[in-house]
Amino acid sequence: MSKKVLILSGSPRKGGNSDTLCDQFMQGAKDGGNDEVEKIFLRDKKINYCIACYACRDTGKCVQQDDMAEILEKMIAADVIVMASPVYFYTLDAQMKTLMDRTVARYKEITNKEMYFIITAADTSIPMMQRTIECFRGFADCLDGVREKGIIYGVGAWNVGDIKGTKAVQEAYEMGKNV
Repeated sequence: MSKKVLILSGSPRKGGNSDTLCDQFMQGAKDGGNDEVEKIFLRDKKINYCIACYACRDTGKCVQQDDMAEILEKMIAADVIVMASPVYFYTLDAQMKTLMDRTVARYKEITNKEMYFIITAADTSIPMMQRTIECFRGFADCLDGVREKGIIYGVGAWNVGDIKGTKAVQEAYEMGKNV
């Protein structure tokens, strides 16, 4: 059964390590028979910070005019959401955190999703990466019916391209293929 797969790449560097793993996941998902696979490169989108005005409580719409409304529609429509971020100081990068905060207008509509998490870091300690994964899980815990399906740890990758040739590349492809 073909699924709608949405990949949210929080990498600030196009072709960066986490973005490369997103591309591998995307190729695997396509090769696995999923017809609707899309990657959104967050850096290319205008996503303002949440201003906590909570006007969305009454309307279900954010007052800000940016790209977030379109992204939210895609998140709601997707069967599978992949969230990817490099690790900065053992947490998510600003692009991904800003996206999460801006879902507040319609987060209750992001339901019954399969979720995958991709992180990359210069550090090689998987246990140290758990802090970042807990950030993703905290977001997922606020959504109804989410099933965590997999995590890809791209560790030991500081410079652009360091991820190439690591086991994380193949893991991303295989995880995507088995969506």
